[in-house]
Amino acid sequence: MAITAAFPNQAKLDALIAGCPPGNVYKAVLYTSAATLSKATETYSAAGEASGTGYTAGGKTLTGITQALDGDVAIMDFADPSWPNSTITARGMTIVDTTNGNKVKAVLDFGADITSTNGTFAVALPAPAAATAVIRIA
Repeated sequence: MAITAAFPNQAKLDALIAGCPPGNVYKAVLYTSAATLSKATETYSAAGEASGTGYTAGGKTLTGITQALDGDVAIMDFADPSWPNSTITARGMTIVDTTNGNKVKAVLDFGADITSTNGTFAVALPAPAAATAVIRIA
């Protein structure tokens, strides 16, 4: 018999669910390159938030929330958000838990400004897998 010290996988999933309850409202908030966002970002801020036709300040409610284990990693995923018929320029996005004090749960950097002009601004979230999920506990 062997004993291996570990943070059990079920405990990882339980921690994810406790920190990001599936019944809460999460929003995708777009930001311009003027925003300052990092791992130190704690709550929603309007500073540097994107604006434009088809975009509402405070972001768009995310749907399709799933939480699961992928191997040894607890992951959380959402349906890809989009803003149809919009004119928006954004450099990044946060995922904000509006039910829990507007706490930021993820910060994404698009790597460059992305623009829609009278079209759909769409964000393709990373694949819901251990190495790529937008929110994960390893």
